[in-house]
Amino acid sequence: MLVIGAKGLAKEILQILEEKNYDANIFFFDDVNLDDENILFSKYKIIRTIEEVENLFKIDNSFILGLGNPNLRKMLYEKFSNLGGDSIGIRSKDVYEGKYTNIGDDAILMSGVKISNGVKIGRALLAYYNVIITHDVEIGDFVELSPGCVLLGEVKIEDNVQIGARAVILPKLIIGEGATIGAGAVVTRNVEPNTIVVGNPARKLVNSSKVN
Repeated sequence: MLVIGAKGLAKEILQILEEKNYDANIFFFDDVNLDDENILFSKYKIIRTIEEVENLFKIDNSFILGLGNPNLRKMLYEKFSNLGGDSIGIRSKDVYEGKYTNIGDDAILMSGVKISNGVKIGRALLAYYNVIITHDVEIGDFVELSPGCVLLGEVKIEDNVQIGARAVILPKLIIGEGATIGAGAVVTRNVEPNTIVVGNPARKLVNSSKVN
């Protein structure tokens, strides 16, 4: 298995992988921080080149996205999928998941995540610690949910959205594609695509339109 990235999130994912006894077959990929050592925690090899990735994929083509930021995750998903990789997910041992959910196989669900019935989740979700997703929420592709955020009933989160720590999205709202919700925000109305909202109640930042 190849973890894309070798920094913060990748190290957090490693904890779950070790709990599930994957540790004998884990490699990391990082072609950015080239001055770092090539071994993580004196145990795991860090691959630096695409040629090494291609050779590894001949043996085991599974990879997991070990970085945040929806746009970056999407770009790397496409890059490593095009190399023949198969994106997979991971669930902490203490995730609570309702019986009637539809969650993509490559979701990353960290410790304390709670997901209720009727929830639908697309490709490559990243849900950090203690995220709560209540009934009938729909989440698109490459969404990042920061620690402690809460999505209330029937919320719709479109693709490439980033929701900050402890933000709350009130019921039946739509968060447009590419939007960013600031940490601690309380969202009381729909959010336009590619905008940033902050505060309680959340308001759009002036000149906050994002270019994807």
